[in-house]
Amino acid sequence: MIATNGDATIAWEEIGTGAPMLLIHGLGYARWGWEPLLPLLAERYRVISFDNRGIGESSVPPGPYTAALMAGDARAVLDAAGVERAHVVGTSLGGMIAQVLALANPDRIDRLVLICTTPGATCGHPMPAVTVRLLAEAAALPPEVAVRRFVENALGSEPDPGLVERILSHRLAAPQDSAGWAAQAAAGTTYDGAGRAAFITVPTLLIAGTADRVVDYRNSVVLAELIPNSVLRLVPDSGHLVFWERPRTVAGLIVEHCT
Repeated sequence: MIATNGDATIAWEEIGTGAPMLLIHGLGYARWGWEPLLPLLAERYRVISFDNRGIGESSVPPGPYTAALMAGDARAVLDAAGVERAHVVGTSLGGMIAQVLALANPDRIDRLVLICTTPGATCGHPMPAVTVRLLAEAAALPPEVAVRRFVENALGSEPDPGLVERILSHRLAAPQDSAGWAAQAAAGTTYDGAGRAAFITVPTLLIAGTADRVVDYRNSVVLAELIPNSVLRLVPDSGHLVFWERPRTVAGLIVEHCT
């Protein structure tokens, strides 16, 4: 199914029945990236997932993008699905997009879940050095090697080889357009919501893996301090893709918060 927002077409799908729940993924991951959580959440919810602009079956308008622009895409998906109000779950860049959506359209959100994300540069913790180095090295690596390194880096300190292969197969089967990646990355690097996070009124759950090497988990601690009606849950020894490593744990936390 397709939603439209200005010059962008946004591919989306749904599974399950019950209260609507919108999932917003991060940089470099299309809607397949919710694979481990979908069947668990669909037992209770009408789960709506989509490809952000710049990846998957969605269009790749010229960048750079902003979190606000991409929040408009999320809102367009809700409109296309005929949903007035939904639980919203955002991870990484998707968590930044979800923060903007919660500030601009609190009436559209029932409960908010922010996974492994950040309030932005002003008061957030910087990207861990290991990822900064990987980004600098990636251009000189063969593409498949670079993608594998990024997948391994997004998991905990001892990545499960089977899980690496499972995620890698998805990423290699449908590689992201380089212009789309750069445009999405700009939305993340320019996001600065620290001065506005205190005005998020939606009940919010923050989830982070303590072994996250992409977004320092302490950013979730900062957000928990900024957002008035929030609760923080840390998942020990898990990385940036915490819901791939601990899907039942994360699904349980989401269901508990949204019930």
